[in-house]
Amino acid sequence: MLLTWLSLIIALGGFGFASFLVFKLIKQKVASQGLEVISAYLEKGVMIFIFKEYFILSIFILIIAVILAALPMVSWQIVLTFILGAIFSMTASFIGLKITVLANSRTAENCAKDLRSGFDLALSAGSAAGLAIASLGLLGLSLLYLIFKEPAVIYGFGLGASLAALFIRIGGGIYTKAADMGADLAGKLENNIPEDDPRNPASIANSVGDNVGDVAGVSADLFESYVDALMVAMVLGVVFLPLFGSQAIALPLLIAGLGLIASILSNLSAKFFKVSLALLLSSLNWLAVLLVLLASFLVIKYAIGDLNIFFALASGLVAGVIINLSTEYFTSNKRRLVQKLAQSSQTGLAANIISGLSLGFFSSLIPVLTTVIVIYFSYDLAGFYGLALAVVGLLSTLGLILATNIYGPITDNAASLALMAGLGNETLERAKELDALGNTTMTIGKGLAITSATLTALLLLIAFAKIINLEIINLISPQVLAGLLIGGLLPFVFTALILKSVSQATAKIVEEIRRQFREIAGLISGQAEPDYKKCIEISTLAALKQMMAPGVLAMATPVIVGFWLGEESLAGLLAGSIIVSFLLALFMTNAGGAWDNAKKFIEAGNLGGKNSEAHKAAIVGDIIGDPLKDVAGPALNILIKLMAIIAIIIAPLLLL
Repeated sequence: MLLTWLSLIIALGGFGFASFLVFKLIKQKVASQGLEVISAYLEKGVMIFIFKEYFILSIFILIIAVILAALPMVSWQIVLTFILGAIFSMTASFIGLKITVLANSRTAENCAKDLRSGFDLALSAGSAAGLAIASLGLLGLSLLYLIFKEPAVIYGFGLGASLAALFIRIGGGIYTKAADMGADLAGKLENNIPEDDPRNPASIANSVGDNVGDVAGVSADLFESYVDALMVAMVLGVVFLPLFGSQAIALPLLIAGLGLIASILSNLSAKFFKVSLALLLSSLNWLAVLLVLLASFLVIKYAIGDLNIFFALASGLVAGVIINLSTEYFTSNKRRLVQKLAQSSQTGLAANIISGLSLGFFSSLIPVLTTVIVIYFSYDLAGFYGLALAVVGLLSTLGLILATNIYGPITDNAASLALMAGLGNETLERAKELDALGNTTMTIGKGLAITSATLTALLLLIAFAKIINLEIINLISPQVLAGLLIGGLLPFVFTALILKSVSQATAKIVEEIRRQFREIAGLISGQAEPDYKKCIEISTLAALKQMMAPGVLAMATPVIVGFWLGEESLAGLLAGSIIVSFLLALFMTNAGGAWDNAKKFIEAGNLGGKNSEAHKAAIVGDIIGDPLKDVAGPALNILIKLMAIIAIIIAPLLLL
């Protein structure tokens, strides 16, 4: 238990450092009265939505807990850890939200000083959130293992975290994309008013959406990915005890702890790098990876003595770096591919869409091949335990991954607030420069989450097969073929429901914006103030109403297939959904990120700049890509793990 206690201490230390960063953030007061007023609007909208979402989610969680408690062969420990997993996931999203709301206005004000001041504050706030959330996951799993001393019980924790994350990701995503797309369509395209312009009735709702979607959603999403990866590695540690010893169960927790320390040290070293901001973020990532490699080598050599485990772990860390570089290459507007996508906009909307689709499809190549190599290499070294540690390695620096992810929405909101508060063009341009960098870092985080989710779901599938004594999945079996087809279909139906929900919510926002422009005299000229509250209410109600169908589909499908068609069909369902979701999610997130940055490339003054024909085409491309990269794509990685954990929990019942 020594390694587990050490992990617990590191988690508490991570909370301590995150608290120090939050204290520094609070200490900096906002001088601009305009920023204070708009920030108050923003915070109120965020809290109204998130507490309504938590209320609905809590009722749903309690219903599922009662159903689980009524099932034979489901222990009270699993029910308890299920509830705790959901609570921890909601807490992770709330931590991200509160810190971001504090940081938005302060980042905008720091941008008025100089670019680096704005960057430093946004990164520090992102680090505070990322380190706190990573510490929360490590703390929860360490405590549960110390209390129950049985890793399999933690499946309930993973189920709760996944279920809560799915609803938070979908609900927040629908909200933010409805407000964002509505502001673009009715404001920017129809009336030539930017989505962040204070004359746009959806401007505040759009900023609220950046928080409840991009911050709360990504916080719960990556928290869930983190705990699921650690959970699977711990369970497989039990299987490999004869080979690697008793420390095999707790080793994943300690590796996560080492990643937390590496993330803290990387954060502290940021001020010593005198390079471009883009290179700085890459350097921090490289530093964290190298620190984890060095520390894990020493721990594995002296605690377990089998360096095959270290090399399996290292393959996951290296894969993370490769996926980072690949995502940056395909989605950054500093790169030739995105600039060529922007150039295609000069020949019209159709060319922009086709080019974006092509880029998105092709961007799947490197992550998939990298994943294949990791599977073969890590399994050859240490079996499925080696593969599990590779996934742990991939997400070990979660504190830093989340820091760069949450940095994106902070700078996006800072740019919006700078415009709405009238802080001047120089401040606005600095904030937009930081935002363009943040858009790429957010896409990189999604790529890592998708890849880790695929590998984790594959390991959960293997665990399910072991429970039902299925040694081989027979691809020519009618039961397996039926499951494969249903599993391959499910991500498309799931995505369709999400996109339909976004479309319906967007239509209501567009109608409201048009109504206000039509009925409020002097609104377009800036002589009257829009009714921001109405757009916030519409987005909130639409998101909360529409998030239920995809969530219920994810919960019900494995249960129906398992009890109706049998355990072999359920195994096929999981396999089919994992493969299709992996490819579909990579395509959607990378295409959406590329469309977004192509638009920003034109807005920076290239190819005719704002209001040119190329810009109008790029705006539509960005609108199409938004729900793909920010809602549907990320939700798929939660879907496949959630279904796999449900399959594991109901597996004993299928054998009765």
